[in-house]
Parts: sequence; structure tokens; C-alpha cells
Amino acid sequence: MKIGVIMGGSSSEREVSLMTGQEMLANLEPVKYEGIAIEIGRLEELADQVRDIDFALLALHGSYGEDGTVQAALEALGIPYSGSGVFSSHLCMDKHLSKQKLRAAGIATPDWLLLKDVEEQEEHLAEEVRKLGYPVFVKPNTGGSSVGALPVTDETSLLLAVRQALEWDSSVLIEQFIPGDEITCSILGGELLPVLGIRPQTAGWFDYEAKYQHGGAEEEVIVLPEEIAAQVQTTALETYSLLQCGVYARIDMMLKDGIPYVLEANTLPGMTKTSLMPKSAAAAGIGFTQLLDRIIELSIRERSEGEAGRLTKPV
Repeated sequence: MKIGVIMGGSSSEREVSLMTGQEMLANLEPVKYEGIAIEIGRLEELADQVRDIDFALLALHGSYGEDGTVQAALEALGIPYSGSGVFSSHLCMDKHLSKQKLRAAGIATPDWLLLKDVEEQEEHLAEEVRKLGYPVFVKPNTGGSSVGALPVTDETSLLLAVRQALEWDSSVLIEQFIPGDEITCSILGGELLPVLGIRPQTAGWFDYEAKYQHGGAEEEVIVLPEEIAAQVQTTALETYSLLQCGVYARIDMMLKDGIPYVLEANTLPGMTKTSLMPKSAAAAGIGFTQLLDRIIELSIRERSEGEAGRLTKPV
């Protein structure tokens, strides 16, 4: 089977995508698959480059990769791809929309503000953020890998952080800081893998350097009290289902006073040497090659079932 590993893209996470793509290529099972590197810059380049592949293994992150755009293009071309479908990819990429759904379903998530036009909202911004309470996190609404994200502790640095985040996106999320333990829940085929606890070593929070530099963070399986572990599992799986994720995803949380607060769901989590999902899978006895194999198999089944559903849907 010819597996096209699609990487690159035009988002702020291009370099992370290239690292993910190279790691995937290096770990594909050579007996079963022929890995083909497909590096794209613009969406218009996709059709010509995927013409001869049987399956698209997505190593993309950020805009056009995680937001459903590439997924929709691949569906139009009739090429099965890895991970969640178009709707879920778009929903999870938009932090504001996904948090709205979480809040409506009764799943705990930090309070937040959405800012689209700093000039129009600047007059009331400081007052609204004071209601959230400092510190807060300012981040692009549809970004990832902590690119453009900054912790803010006072009004002096608020506008500067907002303007910086707006360089990466047209809207900005200002999110309440939840003090506690940062954890991440990787889900594969609807089953929760071992939960990892995260302790940044290079900064006070899990920023870009902590995520991708060797030794940037201490990431280990965390053993939680039985009752809290059950609550974390329930919250992770409910989030996965509510946001209609498929095949695999990673749910990031803050754990405070035994309550898991969902920060976001990642439908195409990083798969570099330092990434969280491969570490969680390894703790479950699933090596990188086996993990990729299961993602491919589950994705083919997911796309096949989705197509069958469309064909049998009454008109």
C-alpha cells in the first residue's frame, strides 16, 4: 500500500509538521507500506501530489491541516486519510466553538473571552479580563503548539500579548488560568491510553520550547487516585465523543481539586520524538510502528464506514 505522508503546509506550525512527517516516514512498517513524503505549501498543490497514493497519513498541524480543509479536499479526491473527519477537525481547531460545546454539555473548561477586533473591544477589554482574574493565557483561537500564546499577569502586558496573538490569527482567546496539574489524555480507537502528567522544565508553562526541545518538559505516566482517575477518563472520552473525534486524538486538561478542566482537543496530535501521544502509547506497550499501523487501519475503517453511511442515507 502506498502511504503518502502529507506534511508542511502554510501554517505557523509548519516546522512541527515537518518533524512529525519525518518521524512517521521513519517508522512506517516497510513490509506493509511504501512511504512517500508529500510536502505541501498551498492547498492547490495537493491534487497533483496525491494522485498515485492509496492512503494519506496526515502529519499536518494548524490551518489547512487540522481545520478540515485538507480532509475535505481528500474526500473530494476519493482518498482515505488518517484521523478525524471534516466536521470534527474544524470544530476542535476552533477553541471558542469547542469550548462552547463543552460548557453546554456540562464539561468543565476554563472561563474565556473571544476577541476579534482589538480596537473596538479595547475600551472594555481590561474590565472583562479583570472579571476572569489574572493570570490569563492569551492565544490564537485556531492556533496550536503554543505558537503566539503568552501568559499574562497584568493589564500592562495584556494588549501587547493580544496584538502578538493577532499576528497569527484573526481572533484571540483570552482564557482563565487554572492552577493545578497539567495532564494529557491520548485516545486511540475510542480507548484511553495511559494519562501523562506534564511538568515544564524550561519555563513556567508548557510553551513551544518545552514541547519540542529535548528535556523541555518532564512527561510521565501519572497515577491518580481511583475516583479522580475515573473522572478524568469519563471527561476525556465524553469530550472525544461530544466533539465527534475519530480514530485518535489528545485531550489536554488541567486538574484542580480533583476536577479535570478541558483546555482543548487535538485531532492531529504531534508525532515527533518528544510528542505526547507516542509516549502515552509506549506506556501501553504500543511502539511507534504499531501505533502508526493501528491509526492507518482504524482510519481506513472509519472512512469506509463513513462512505457506507452516505451511500445508505435515505433521501
